[in-house]
This record gives sequence, C-alpha cells and structure tokens, in this order.
Amino acid sequence: MIVQLAKFPEDGRMVAVFGASGHTGRFVIAELLRRGFIPIAIGRDGARLAEAGFQARGVETRIATIEDAASLDHAIAGAAAVINCAGPFLDTAEALGAAAIRARIHYLDVTAEQPSALAVFERFAAPAREAGVVLVPAMGFYGGLGDLLATATMGDWTSADEIRIGIALDSWQPTRGTRLTGQRNTARRLVVANGKLEPLPYPAPETLWTFPDPFGIQEVTELPFSETILISRHLRVSGVHTYLNLSPLRDLRDPSTPPPRPADDTGRSAQTFRVDVIVGNGAGVRRASAHGRDIYAFTAPLVVEAAQRILEGAAEGGGVLAPGEMFDARDFLRALAPEHLNFEISDDDEAAVGRVHFASH
Repeated sequence: MIVQLAKFPEDGRMVAVFGASGHTGRFVIAELLRRGFIPIAIGRDGARLAEAGFQARGVETRIATIEDAASLDHAIAGAAAVINCAGPFLDTAEALGAAAIRARIHYLDVTAEQPSALAVFERFAAPAREAGVVLVPAMGFYGGLGDLLATATMGDWTSADEIRIGIALDSWQPTRGTRLTGQRNTARRLVVANGKLEPLPYPAPETLWTFPDPFGIQEVTELPFSETILISRHLRVSGVHTYLNLSPLRDLRDPSTPPPRPADDTGRSAQTFRVDVIVGNGAGVRRASAHGRDIYAFTAPLVVEAAQRILEGAAEGGGVLAPGEMFDARDFLRALAPEHLNFEISDDDEAAVGRVHFASH
C-alpha cells in the first residue's frame, strides 16, 4: 500500500497522542510520521517520554495528567485531533474527551472497554455536536475492526437477525496497559439481545468455531468487547455476540506471560490474528474473514486512517460516531490491505452457518 502524505495546512497536520510512550502509543506516533503528520507526544511521565526517544526523531513532547485539566489543554493546544492511547480508558477517556471539546478538536481512542465506549457516547454526544467536532471511541483492534467488518458484511441489508464475531489469536503477550485495564475494568460485559444491550449470561457460553487455516477448529468463549457498543449504535440487529478462542486467554491470565517482543524492524510481534464475522437475516447469510499480525501494532494504522479521514472531512456536523456509521466500511478496510490486513467478504454463503457450532443463550 502506498500512503499519500496528508494534504493539510500546517495547523491541520498536528495530531496529539496521549499515552505516546506506551506500547500502542509508540506505534501510533510512528504511523503518523509515516503519513506526513506532525505528532505531539503526550505522556504523564517525563522520564518515560524521554526514554521513548521522540525528541531524537523531531517529535515534540509534552507532559499532562488527567487530574489537571489545564495541563491537558496546554498539551493538545495547536493540534487538529487527539488520539488517546492511555488505558485504563475508564480513567482517561472522559478527561481527554472533555479537553478535546474545549479545544474544538477531534478525539479518537482505542479502548476495548465497553463501559468507557458507552460513557463517551452518553456523555459527549450533545457537546460534540455543539462544538462541531467528532469523537470516536474504540477505534482499535477490539472495537473498530469488528464494527467495520460487521458493517461491510451487512452491505445493503438494512437489518439483521444476528451478527456473530469470532476472534482467534495464536497467542497473547499483554502489555502493561492491558493488565492494568483488566484490573480496573470489572463491569459485567454486555451483548445485544432482542435489539438492546443486555448483560452477558453467566457463565459465559462456550462453543466451537471453525476458522480458516491455520487456526482451524477452536474452543471459544463468548467475550464481547467494545465492538458491541459500536454496532449497537448504528446497525439494526437483534443479536450481537463475540467469541474469543481460549488459548490466548490462558496467556493473558498467566502473570508470567511476558509483554510483546519485537519480531521485525517495525517492532511488531509475531502474533497473528483472525477475525470472522457472520451476519444472518431472513434473506440468507453473509460472512467476512480478516487476518493480520500483532493486535497492538495493527491498531495504529486503524486509528490513524480514521483520524486522517476525519481531518479530510469524512464526518460533518460533529457528534460521537461509530466508524461503521461514519466511513464507507469496505473502502476503509481496503485502505489497510494488504500491508496491514487481508480480508474477504462473501455476500451470500449458506454453508457459512455450518462452520460455527452455535451455543444456545
């Protein structure tokens, strides 16, 4: 994929990144630089910002904390958008979202946390419209990718009976931020059932899902992330259920599992992922399948592509929006291929139902 340099005036090319010294934040800074943006690296710890080596790459660094609104206002001054990479987002999203609205700039985050994404929709919908800015929560691997794939798979259907998302990871080496978020996010997870958000049954249903090679048949458990919140905001669907295979959960729950290790010169790990989406209604079944590498590294081009499209005028009028609601989903996914993502969509595939053994709810 050839990335064109962003065509903006100087003040439209500055994008602030909060949590820049974290694992995902560093990938986001690198992606912004690659696309010709001028990133501002913001962190809560000056020492960690210095260790990240941003200044040696010509990237301005600023220090701010969520407890100090004035420091946030100073940190994002001059930016056209801010990308929040600092979890737990239950602690950071409200402060950063409010700062973005005060500054009248766009806001995106990469939360997998359902309560955080839901709170951004509920708290900021009206203020964002009044300010004429766009807020996009959950524009990451968990969240935005599932919403885009579901939207692209629905295609010209105006409603669906059910959307099922199957996620397979060959391993999961969690970052420090992932572990902190897991400790902080203890809320009951939500699914869409009967057309509305309802608590996930306990214990969570388990079943088998047949993914394309090399994953094959995997034991999966229902584990909804922030894509459920995004999908519920703009797609007419009676049920939304997300499943994750069990082996990466064992990695995640093992305190001795190390953080991600670079496996190439971009810093990506060797982790691979596969995401299947099955959409069904009375007209038939449609299926999409996507695969790529390193869920943290992949989040960077995903959220930066969204930021670039917003700055190019993809959304007008402001508000809190889901990516599938704002963008042409298939065009967006094509922009990530083949460098970051490979995907295919089957418009009608009755046989797809047989590839997952649906559990009853």
